[in-house]
Amino acid sequence: MTDALKRLSDEGVAIWLDDLSRQRITSGNLAELIDQQHVVGVTTNPSIFQKAISDGHGYDQQVADLAARKVTVEEAIRMITTADVRDAADILRPVFDATDGQDGRVSIEVDPRLAHHTTPTVAEAKQLAWLVDRPNTLIKIPATKAGLPAITEVIAKGISVNVTLIFSLERYREVMDAYLAGLEKAKAAGLDLSQIHSVASFFVSRVDSEIDKRLENIGTDEAKALKGKAALANARLAYEAYEEVFSSERWAALDKAQANKQRPLWASTGVKDPAYKDTLYVDELVAPGTVNTMPEATLQATGDHGQITGDTVRGTYEQARADLAAVAKLGISYDEVVQLLEDEGVEKFEASWNDLLKSTEAELKRLAPSEG
Repeated sequence: MTDALKRLSDEGVAIWLDDLSRQRITSGNLAELIDQQHVVGVTTNPSIFQKAISDGHGYDQQVADLAARKVTVEEAIRMITTADVRDAADILRPVFDATDGQDGRVSIEVDPRLAHHTTPTVAEAKQLAWLVDRPNTLIKIPATKAGLPAITEVIAKGISVNVTLIFSLERYREVMDAYLAGLEKAKAAGLDLSQIHSVASFFVSRVDSEIDKRLENIGTDEAKALKGKAALANARLAYEAYEEVFSSERWAALDKAQANKQRPLWASTGVKDPAYKDTLYVDELVAPGTVNTMPEATLQATGDHGQITGDTVRGTYEQARADLAAVAKLGISYDEVVQLLEDEGVEKFEASWNDLLKSTEAELKRLAPSEG
């Protein structure tokens, strides 16, 4: 291993693991990653839990107990997933304490079937925070139109939030606005703003996947030369927006009340195209005050051969704008792409949730005790 992960951390990038399973918790692997590879947080999503519960027998005892109690499949899923998040939060608690609550956090997502419904999303966020009952939890809320007012309401109640599925610069600005509105409501209610944290998960690789496909279809040398540029340009301009919002007068008033900035989190950082370097979305998105949540393969690749050369975001904004303008000039609609990616993101998580329901239901039946 090189010291690339340490260098990344020293540059102000918090390294989070985009994966969780009971096996990872009970084997000591998570503790080892924290101790040896600078991991300071964990993110989960319905796909991750679906895979974890489907693999192996790590959940058998708990599922058998739940089956004996004849709980619904939805309740079983919440009992299983919140148990993992609670245990992971306990393992990360020393990091949480050492970083004054900034890191050492574990994210858990509201039911993705609620993505287009504000009131149930707020209710579910409150329920999840209560169920996990750890101060170092982040409740994940998707950045859909219905999600935006939910973010404000949940932050206003003093619950820390990871906003997920952000693809567009416009939506990212709306997310930051929703966060600030929530802090203002929390302040008016007399809450301690220093205890409220948030990250905004800006998705990276999926932008290249969609735009590269369209560039390939155009097929000209000019189009092919732009492959692999849109996602980085998009993320870098998101950081520019972050710098702007969190140096505004509106922010200054909240800053005086000890509020925390909502950090940009680079999500979907595993490279989808094998033609690209497997650490592309780590090496090229180094900026202070950010989080990069990585699948384990990307984490290991960065530790092995990542090239961390300092800040690779600030100072790139002009080129980033030029790259996105060049893509648009070829007839590829940015607005159409980012809306498609948001819709697909919600659909994929909903599909994973439905798979999770099916596999958990099958496990409850398999492990149900015989009557008596």
